[in-house]
Amino acid sequence: TTLGNAMQIIGDNIANVNTVGFKGSTFTFQDLLSQSIFTRSGSSQVGRGTALGDVYSTFEQGSFESTGNTTDLAIGGDGFFVLREDSSEALSYSRAGNFRFNKDGYLINPEGYVVQGWALDANGEDIGSITDIVLDSFTSAPEASSRITVVTNLDSDAVSRSADLSADWDGAAVIPMPDTSYEYQSTIKVYDSLGSTHDLTIYFDQVAGSQWEFVVVCNPLEDARAGAIDAGTGLPLVGAGLLGRGVIDFNSSSGTITNIDFERFVGDDFDDLTAAANWVEQDEATDLSNDGFFTFAPEFIAGVPMNVRLDFGTHNDGTAWLNDALTTTQFSSASTTVFQSANGYGAGDLQGVDVDVDGTITGVYSNGQVIPLYRTALAKFQNVQGLHKTGGNLYRETRESGDAITGKPGTNGLGNIAPNSLEQSNVDMATEFVKMITTQRGFQANSKVITVTDQMLQELINLKR
Repeated sequence: TTLGNAMQIIGDNIANVNTVGFKGSTFTFQDLLSQSIFTRSGSSQVGRGTALGDVYSTFEQGSFESTGNTTDLAIGGDGFFVLREDSSEALSYSRAGNFRFNKDGYLINPEGYVVQGWALDANGEDIGSITDIVLDSFTSAPEASSRITVVTNLDSDAVSRSADLSADWDGAAVIPMPDTSYEYQSTIKVYDSLGSTHDLTIYFDQVAGSQWEFVVVCNPLEDARAGAIDAGTGLPLVGAGLLGRGVIDFNSSSGTITNIDFERFVGDDFDDLTAAANWVEQDEATDLSNDGFFTFAPEFIAGVPMNVRLDFGTHNDGTAWLNDALTTTQFSSASTTVFQSANGYGAGDLQGVDVDVDGTITGVYSNGQVIPLYRTALAKFQNVQGLHKTGGNLYRETRESGDAITGKPGTNGLGNIAPNSLEQSNVDMATEFVKMITTQRGFQANSKVITVTDQMLQELINLKR
């Protein structure tokens, strides 16, 4: 019986040689209590056979197999995935990480158990305690632009084309800014709070020497500020689309920025661009944003003004303008845009998920955003041999195992996560076959003892005859 049980353990190991995350079992034998008998030399003991001393799992690391599924996860090191049985609060633990999202967005294993982890905020920090990992939103909300960066080179050999660039703007005209009024323009795309895109254009014209004026404008038809559109005709007025104007001073020898002045167009008299009430000058000491940039306020949704920082590749530290490594310049070469960018983005649809080594699950959206969603939880036990196997590659904690200690992958002795991988069974076929042979030989030898004992009894019976 004992050797038969040993063979059953070996057979179970071999049967699960291809089971994901399976941990093989091993066994030890021990002798039974011996019987005392009387001999001519005194009392002696005779053994009564053998019994299974212990059966325990071997939790050595299994090899990894790469897969094409981003939610196939393997643990490199100690720890177990934490799973919750559907319609129950009971938790189970597993080394098998063959997970997938079901139709309701839950990350589950093949038996339908829900993988547990921490929800993450926008900065990737944990929120609350462990919970179900479930995708409850398949869209990424839009974010309005709050900064534009336009780095240009303005040709130092250019000549002035306009006495007042802002006065040449006519939002009511088919072409609001004639191309004879400016030296160079640069257009950049921004997003409003609903994710719609709009073009912002900066026109540049040389005033004299190393001084340039500029205006920041939008499409007059998209200007939603009160009074920008004629209520009777539904057409934009002269000042519609004009957002601000300014002057840039360059160092005549180095061609880099030394000073910027800027005025916002904030009035409601859109037919009179020269009215002083329409313009508010920003002061470096009081009106600059916290990081040293002037701001302007386009309004593409009525009643929802934006606050956009204007970055020419320089910022003010409170006393002077400091140029970045990439900054607007005035060199003797053709005017051109060296670099431009704007933050913000439109709405996006979830295209897939990625998993990092620390268990962070991020959503990849069609608008280019990569948003942290959850972090997979791992658990460890003081006595892994005390865990109870429940089938389906699952374990349940017991009094002997101690309570589960949950933590982030890669911390407190827990292993890291290997995405796109599955941990294979740690059963060694060669070792199991050696055990099978020795166990079979032991069984065969013990069977011979029974045969010989039977023959001895037969002889004893024959003596009576």
